[in-house]
Amino acid sequence: LWALKDGEKYIGKYNEVRPNMYNTAIFGGIRNIHMGVDIGGPVGTPCMAFADGKISHFGYNPEPGDYGHVIITKHNISGTTVWALYGHLDSTSVKDKSIGQIVNKGEVIAWFGARHENGGWEPHLHFQLSLLEPETHDLPGVVAPEDRAQALLDYPDPRLVLGPIY
Repeated sequence: LWALKDGEKYIGKYNEVRPNMYNTAIFGGIRNIHMGVDIGGPVGTPCMAFADGKISHFGYNPEPGDYGHVIITKHNISGTTVWALYGHLDSTSVKDKSIGQIVNKGEVIAWFGARHENGGWEPHLHFQLSLLEPETHDLPGVVAPEDRAQALLDYPDPRLVLGPIY
């Protein structure tokens, strides 16, 4: 996971312990439990909405190690409201987006970004679910070990909507 060539395909797992990976200032303290799924691939790889919904937030988190460009969508799945974060995107992903904009299942809504625009990472999508309504275009993608139990309740396994990808 850590020694990838640009554009290499890989899956970074949910609830995975990642020691010594998150060491930029934004991670203050020990936060190394991954709360999403990372899907690696070439810059420009399209990202599709997993279900019908609408855009609830979008923006740019510019700090090294952060998400870069990000979109959060809101969905109603069997009567439960769930938000989905798509992170490490290219700049065109957020261009012409609007809060409340409808997204349809299977619609391309974003593309993998390059290092200069995605927080400094190899190109990949960070996909994360949340049962908590985000206040901004951000969610904690990694949490501290002492916060793990609550985070597993608040941020369910993305395979619930992505299927058995690993």
